Amino acid sequence: MFSHVFVGVTDFDRALAFYSALMACLGIEPRFCERQRPWAGWQSAGGARPLFLIGTPFNGQPHAPGNGQMTAFLAADRAMVDRAYAVALANGAASEGPPGLRPEYHADYYGAYFRDPDGNKLCVACHSPPA
Repeated sequence: MFSHVFVGVTDFDRALAFYSALMACLGIEPRFCERQRPWAGWQSAGGARPLFLIGTPFNGQPHAPGNGQMTAFLAADRAMVDRAYAVALANGAASEGPPGLRPEYHADYYGAYFRDPDGNKLCVACHSPPA
């Protein structure tokens, strides 16, 4: 469905450290990093798409997180949600909701919410019942 998702950042090096740790925890592989531009991308194993990208805004204006916008990453299991949330907080994220069931979405929705160091809202979710 998606070709790519691009998330704007203010401090590229700080964002690169944050997202490198989070992506490694989720098993999402780095695809490229161009510090001179600056931007970086990650992809799921086995394919070139979809891509997750970070970088400074193309128009050169300061980054500002959007109200009501969120990027959600799929976790293989609930333990991965827990680990990703811990990794995110250890790397500068602010909590927007700890890991747990969210039955208002569906019976097996297990997710965690946080904001990256630039204020972008992120989620890590598992849609499967416990193993």
